[in-house]
Amino acid sequence: MSLKSFLKDDLIKLNIECENRDHLLEILAEEALKRGFVTDQFLEKVKEREAAFPTGLSLSKYNVAIPHTDPEHVFEQFIAVATLEKPVSFHLMDDKNKEADIDVVIMLGLNEPHSQLTVLQQIMQVIQDEAKVEQIKNSTTVSEVHSVFN
Repeated sequence: MSLKSFLKDDLIKLNIECENRDHLLEILAEEALKRGFVTDQFLEKVKEREAAFPTGLSLSKYNVAIPHTDPEHVFEQFIAVATLEKPVSFHLMDDKNKEADIDVVIMLGLNEPHSQLTVLQQIMQVIQDEAKVEQIKNSTTVSEVHSVFN
């Protein structure tokens, strides 16, 4: 199973401006909703899940968040990728009392439980490679983002 098959060009947003985490999640969720990939509850459920189980990861150079929610809110599976002009704050996965300024967001829309674990494992492999995270962060085209996930 290739991560690239989950990437949707319309859901790759590079160097976007957003005010905060909620604004960022709204931008990505609205795009997914517009494309018919998710239910109209998707955004609310992502925000609820993020509050209960934060997805921010503090890495060495750039920080990453992987927001997602339950499969019943996803019609068509996708991975959305956003790089931010200015980082936004997410609570950390390993300590929800701490926050990190996030540079790259990889939003998951998965509706098959068996694929969720596989996709998460593959994404963790990508983000544990500092060069790949930097390549995503510095991408100026959608095809550059695709090349990271090959």
